[in-house]
Amino acid sequence: MKEIVSSKIKQARILQAMSLQDLADRIGVSKQMISKYEKGDSIPSSKMLIKLAKALEVKMDYFFLPSSVELGEINFRKKNSFSIKKINSLKEKIKIELSNYLEIENILQINNSFENPIKRRKVSATNDIEEIVSNLRIEWEIGFDPIHNIIQLLEDKEIKIIEINEPENNFDGLATIINGKYPVVVLNKTFSVERKRFTLLHELGHLLLELPECDVKFEENICNRFAAEFLFPQNLVIKEFGNKRESISFRELVEVQKKYGISIRAIIYRLKDANIFSENRLTEFYKKLNFNPALKKEIDQERFQSSEVSHRYEQLVYRALSQELISINKAASLLNVNVNEVLESSIM
Repeated sequence: MKEIVSSKIKQARILQAMSLQDLADRIGVSKQMISKYEKGDSIPSSKMLIKLAKALEVKMDYFFLPSSVELGEINFRKKNSFSIKKINSLKEKIKIELSNYLEIENILQINNSFENPIKRRKVSATNDIEEIVSNLRIEWEIGFDPIHNIIQLLEDKEIKIIEINEPENNFDGLATIINGKYPVVVLNKTFSVERKRFTLLHELGHLLLELPECDVKFEENICNRFAAEFLFPQNLVIKEFGNKRESISFRELVEVQKKYGISIRAIIYRLKDANIFSENRLTEFYKKLNFNPALKKEIDQERFQSSEVSHRYEQLVYRALSQELISINKAASLLNVNVNEVLESSIM
């Protein structure tokens, strides 16, 4: 138990992006004493644990629950302004979310396994992506029509989706395997619906694709192409826009955005991928955006009619509650809400 308490104090401090001195100042002890708590050289009293819980904004039982999540290799897309301290805080936040997720699945005896249907398909160039995505759609039996809800699709395929509230300019998303067997995509909740959909599929690319030894830029380009092809397959790009075009109306772009849930920026790239537009036309488009803030705002407007919000975890908690497998207090703890909110949602 001593080891659990000491490690959870450190995890909670990292979660709050605090230094040893920050925490020491908040609870009125020395930096050295906090270090002793975290190393297990000293055990905080009950009174001190209450102070720690308040300062670290966690519940008392947090310090006694062993960590059940080990993050695998992380494909982490962040901005340069996102510091190491904030990255570590985000990782701890993800671990808590995933630990709760696995706990409720364990309570409900859910142990579905995930299989990668394209794991033996190696990618050596961006041109391989069209066939790979086509095969994936066939394997998943989803056809080639526009996909209304990407989150629902991925959750149906046993991929866990975690949404995190972070400033838009800090963090895009990440993909990892937890405990060696559960695929997870973590998504920035603040994004527009089109950006959410593209990010989800970009991270899916990191999970599924077998890439050669390559630099980060090439890997990111491959995963971008994977996401774009999945959202708006090249044969449908040609079907919607025809072959070579000298000009395309804004209204055409808007209607395709509404239909496929893909941003206008990404549509322009798809036109270039399908050789409908040249590289020069793509460059011209972005020059116009850079010099015309009003056009940029209009181009980036959200238009797809889907919320793209994950409800599976919440649904599982209420399922366990209705089956009397957990208490109302436990449900409130797992959902991080007060008991009254749980009671209001439990009508039967």
